[in-house]
Amino acid sequence: MKDSHYSTGVLIDKKQINGVNKRAFASSIRSPDMKARSSIYAGIALILLVACVIACKSTSNNTTSSTQPANSSTNSSTATSSSTDTTAPATTANIAGKYNITGTNPNSAPYRGTLEIIPHGDVYQFRWVAGRQYDGVGVVNGDVVAVAFADGPNGKGCGVINYLIRGDGSLLGRWGNWGTDEAGNESATRTSGSDLVGDYDATGKNPNGTPYKVQLKVEPAGNVHRFVWSNNTDGVGIKRGNHVAVGIGGARCGFVAYEIKPDGTLDGVWGGYGSDQTGTETAAKQ
Repeated sequence: MKDSHYSTGVLIDKKQINGVNKRAFASSIRSPDMKARSSIYAGIALILLVACVIACKSTSNNTTSSTQPANSSTNSSTATSSSTDTTAPATTANIAGKYNITGTNPNSAPYRGTLEIIPHGDVYQFRWVAGRQYDGVGVVNGDVVAVAFADGPNGKGCGVINYLIRGDGSLLGRWGNWGTDEAGNESATRTSGSDLVGDYDATGKNPNGTPYKVQLKVEPAGNVHRFVWSNNTDGVGIKRGNHVAVGIGGARCGFVAYEIKPDGTLDGVWGGYGSDQTGTETAAKQ
């Protein structure tokens, strides 16, 4: 596709009730035909009993309506915040399929080709043919797909993490490695810096479910950002809106950040290790 598209630094834009039903209760009580005092007392007792039952039901119903979680903006907000703190946003977009691609290399030279996206559990396999074949792994987080790829049919050694940049500056990410169907997750809290640049304390879970803790440093590098983790892992990230897609795997791996458009088109920016220059790519379903 590009001069360096897949496993060498290439393609990829590395880059969701209200209403309360209220019931009204009414009763119509008619005076009985009284023939004896005992009948009067019996009728009064019956009336009082019915009124008591109606009042109890009305109170019970009103209490249920006013405490229903679905109608409480506070409860709804709390649930959303709790979920956001631990899990990256999901997406209903179906990106699997075959695409025609057009793009530009970092030197502005144009290219054309095809792309096939194949689902594999929590991740996707990306397979380009654009002059050469490239193969990679992609992870969806909200409306962005982050991909790491390598030159050739084997993307082994390439990984990608797709971060959502939250309002407080923290990062919420989903990540995957080529050849593994399960995704991991990572949450990073910024301890110093501003915007995306700075130091972070990160915790996460590997695809096999084991937890980990690391420190992360993000540094500017021209049009991209350099990510360095304390476990001897480093990567290069492309920022798209409130997402940043980070390719991992060294010089062999490229990375792309695609925005998923409403019509299903993928709008991408891609790059590779060793350069702060980026290319572009648009993929439209066949």
